[in-house]
Amino acid sequence: MKNNLFIGLIFLLGFQSFAQNQTDLSYYLPQGVTYDDKIPTPKEVIGHEVGEWHVTHDKLQFYMQRLAAVSDRITIENRGATFEGRPLLLLTITSPENHNKIEDIRIQHMGLTEKKVPDANLENMPIVVYQGFSIHGNEPSGANAGLAYAYYLAAAQGPEIDAILKNTVILMDPSYNPDGLQRFAYWANTNRSSNRLNPDNNDREYQEVWPGGRTNHYWFDMNRDWLPVQLPESRARIRSFHQWMPNILTDHHEMGTNSTFFFQPGEPSRVHPLTPKRNQELTAEIGTYHAKALDAIGSLYYSEENFDDYYYGKGSTFPDVNGCIGILFEQGSSRGHVQQSENGLLTFPFTIRNQFTTAVSTITAANAMRVKILRYQSDYYSELRKESAKNKGKAILFGDAKDASKTWHLAEILNRHNIRFHELAQPLTLNGKKYEQGKSYIVPMDQKNPRLLRAMFEKRTTFTDSIFYDVSAWTFPLSFNVDHTELASLKQVGPLVTELKQPKGRVNAKSDYAYLFEWHEYYTPKALQALLRKGVRAKVARSQFRLGGKDYDYGTIMVPVQNQKLNSDALYELLGQIAAESNIQITATETGATQGIDLGSNDFEAIKKPKVAMLVGDGIRSYDAGEIWHLLDTRYDMNITKIDLSYISGVDLDAYTDIVLPSFWGDGTLNKATTTKLKAWVKQGGTLVGYRNTVEWFHKNKFMDLEFKRDTLTAKNISFEQKRDFKGAQVTGGAIFEANIDRSHPINYGYKNNKLPLFRNTNIYMAPAKDSYDNPIQYTGKPLLSGYISEENQQLIKNSVPFQVQRLGSGKVIAFTDNTNFRGFWYGTNKLLMNAIFFGNMM
Repeated sequence: MKNNLFIGLIFLLGFQSFAQNQTDLSYYLPQGVTYDDKIPTPKEVIGHEVGEWHVTHDKLQFYMQRLAAVSDRITIENRGATFEGRPLLLLTITSPENHNKIEDIRIQHMGLTEKKVPDANLENMPIVVYQGFSIHGNEPSGANAGLAYAYYLAAAQGPEIDAILKNTVILMDPSYNPDGLQRFAYWANTNRSSNRLNPDNNDREYQEVWPGGRTNHYWFDMNRDWLPVQLPESRARIRSFHQWMPNILTDHHEMGTNSTFFFQPGEPSRVHPLTPKRNQELTAEIGTYHAKALDAIGSLYYSEENFDDYYYGKGSTFPDVNGCIGILFEQGSSRGHVQQSENGLLTFPFTIRNQFTTAVSTITAANAMRVKILRYQSDYYSELRKESAKNKGKAILFGDAKDASKTWHLAEILNRHNIRFHELAQPLTLNGKKYEQGKSYIVPMDQKNPRLLRAMFEKRTTFTDSIFYDVSAWTFPLSFNVDHTELASLKQVGPLVTELKQPKGRVNAKSDYAYLFEWHEYYTPKALQALLRKGVRAKVARSQFRLGGKDYDYGTIMVPVQNQKLNSDALYELLGQIAAESNIQITATETGATQGIDLGSNDFEAIKKPKVAMLVGDGIRSYDAGEIWHLLDTRYDMNITKIDLSYISGVDLDAYTDIVLPSFWGDGTLNKATTTKLKAWVKQGGTLVGYRNTVEWFHKNKFMDLEFKRDTLTAKNISFEQKRDFKGAQVTGGAIFEANIDRSHPINYGYKNNKLPLFRNTNIYMAPAKDSYDNPIQYTGKPLLSGYISEENQQLIKNSVPFQVQRLGSGKVIAFTDNTNFRGFWYGTNKLLMNAIFFGNMM
């Protein structure tokens, strides 16, 4: 046996931190515990002490696999891969006896969500705790603490650990974000000094290069994806969550270097109304165990401040709507190996020890409160069954008669969260909206978890607090821009969807004249790009027409058969392949005579193949850039050249038809030379598309002539103590607003309704242009659909415009005040960017 004891006294932070640079494993481990010498320590496998270097993901996974191979307390599974091909591991840690009947335990545990469980049945039931680390890759103390924590769980001996393992099933996710962790570890390690660590926060070690390791491969903040589930990492963990329905889920993060340590509960007034009060009470009781454990090692901490429990897309809040208790930990970050802070020298090992300590205090609390927490989960679902029986609304109907794929993607989210839904029994029209079979679904409110369904579909505009850590609205039918309504009966319910099949595309026949496809389907940009890539000529309709008994809308794509590089047989084969890959319907026609514009009309505009670039690098908001990259690359199969601002001076921009400028930090991001170069490129015929604060930059640098509606609010009777809340109440952190759209304008091709829900998280308000036709998207007089906006900003947004396009020389400048590609789940406005790219020269 090894006898690794915690050695030393509790020192002042500044003194102890300096000495901890060469710490060993005993620094983290509880006192008075012996360890099985057959279990390898992290150093014996990865070659360095925990905290000596930042662990790379390859070493982290190697150690976890080694533990699983030698310990009968641990099994390991690979649930998939990241975009960069790294495994998404999950360790199941419990006693050997529990492992022998683990599926029986899981089934018994899932029974808590199915029926009322008698108290007697809870006495011997293990509690399930899901512990995850470092969803932000450059917040690495969590994942590094996981090395010591996994060793402790595998090797610790004695009655205390035996009781915990007997009474607990621990699902350990050692790295929520493998790609980001690897990226950051590389940065921290390659800038680490060998002999004497440098705590000067001006050192390069603490100035991570753009885009940083916080995000995944496509620069997404994955801590916002628990509800939308758009990323492979999220899909793996959501599968595990619903497979087990854990009782507690922990999420280990970092915050500013000058902070101490935070654990939930957060701000009491910033809890979503669907979360029970009992959830917060249990969270607070668990918090007493964290406080006691941190007191014992002399670490400062705080709770019930700053952070909220509102947006269910975060890892610490998503569990709360599922009868689980989500717990956020935030550790002041060393960002490298040792850094100066207001609290003295903050070392990497010190940050790791706090994360390790609270990981252990979590399972200590779980063991002590086991029956109480199991009872809470059983009671939660019992209450849901009563709610479901009382619900006046019987079902939610959603769909888009013109867009099967977008509807399918929303259904895909429901499917990932185990929400039941049905086919539509027959076509119907409600409130002027058509719902068709195969393009619509009915979701009964009688669900195992109707609150989760409500969290996805509800529209909320009144709040108890005006400060939000994240978005205040995420209503899925609005984000997908699908028609939706509540049904008072279930008479239109068709068969239960047991296998969600993606819509199939096809060409209905071969033609020697032309082919047509409307622009409504979500993947039509992918189809058009595939055609143009093959050198096929295509045109877009500026007007509506009718042919063969079918109405064709603005933006319909026409592919003539004659004078193509491909003969008619090869073109037909290519179109069939593209239709199948893009899930769209293509219609053959043998005549150009229509009701309306004929197919040879000048109102069919030739489309040029776009070559798109995007500016990236220091100062550019990586989230916004990543969302655009992800959209074009993974959904529309379109190359986008990412040009870093550091070398744009040497790039010949003439090769590009379109350049996208995401939002950025401060006017100094684009220097005078870059500004001059971009302006010259636009004047020669390029299309420049800008988002958020680029709108004001366009105006200031004379790319566009715009008028803004400004806030004139001044503070009256507001004390200095109230200043932060006063300013915070004016932040529009993320809400949804309604706009009228002119569907004949090329920016709106592919939208079948005259109104469009738009996401907004800025307070930039453009006044409408003088001529109505220059305002194709304009907010209504009462635009708020869901979410929070201050009364002052509500007045400013009325009848303002979120989009403008103006000519500059021979080119166009296109401005969006807000992000049309938000977090990968705003499918409903993705087409605005694609319209700007394909049809910008027509605007």
